[in-house]
Amino acid sequence: MRKSKHRYSNKKLSRGEPPNFSGKHLMHNKKTIQKIISISAIDENETIVELGAGKGALTEELAKKSGDILAVEYDHKYVNDLQRKFMLRDNVKVIQQDIMKFRLPKKKFVVVSNIPYAITTPILKMLLSNPKSEFQRGVIVMEKGAAKRFTAKHFKDPYVLVWRMWFELRLEKSVPREHFSPPPKMDSAILSIKRKKEPMIAYKDALLFQNLTNRILKYPQAPIGLAFRRIFTVPQLKHLRKNLGVNNEFPVGSLNEKQWAIVFKTMIRYVPQSSWPKRKK
Repeated sequence: MRKSKHRYSNKKLSRGEPPNFSGKHLMHNKKTIQKIISISAIDENETIVELGAGKGALTEELAKKSGDILAVEYDHKYVNDLQRKFMLRDNVKVIQQDIMKFRLPKKKFVVVSNIPYAITTPILKMLLSNPKSEFQRGVIVMEKGAAKRFTAKHFKDPYVLVWRMWFELRLEKSVPREHFSPPPKMDSAILSIKRKKEPMIAYKDALLFQNLTNRILKYPQAPIGLAFRRIFTVPQLKHLRKNLGVNNEFPVGSLNEKQWAIVFKTMIRYVPQSSWPKRKK
């Protein structure tokens, strides 16, 4: 029998294995589940989306707090268990769906999930890359290394910087590997996400800001003087460095969100549109 490959991890799959299941670790520790619920601060009127509901350990606690829960799960074995477990719960809707094909709600919603680790970044991109979506906040369990990368002071990935112009990301708590079955190879962490009341960049400028970060952060260790020389003139760059409070050798990847907002607004004000970074076709 020919085996297909996992859509995201490139691992071989047997027939019938769901495309987003690899990397799923079921959480069973009650204290950790209660900690997630506490951090979530769920309101009974909120719509909760749980991506990768598994056997429903977290779903069960969410159902006690929220009036509307969308429990998304692909694996048919877990879907059957979830349907039986919550058949008498009117506020829980079990959806059998590949997470990456799930259509996010058109109304305001909150995500509380223990997600499949193999597709952590695709899930975060789905939630955070479009600031005009109705996603408000989230509490997500993921591999600790990913949580540290998403909250690091130094930016290596342009998309992480883009997210943080509109959302606050915080590593709340480490979670031991023993709190899962099967246990992951490394410890996990709880990451909280909250939409900023005042975005650092206007939503309408999202694409242009993405174009800027994609160009500049190709080389995050590059000094400002080199990284920005194709966008700003020498006098403009001198003015920019003064406003940023850095010297010419400061690594561009070490600029914080506020400094990036200054860079973007300076470009909009002083640089002609013909010199603005454009998306490569």
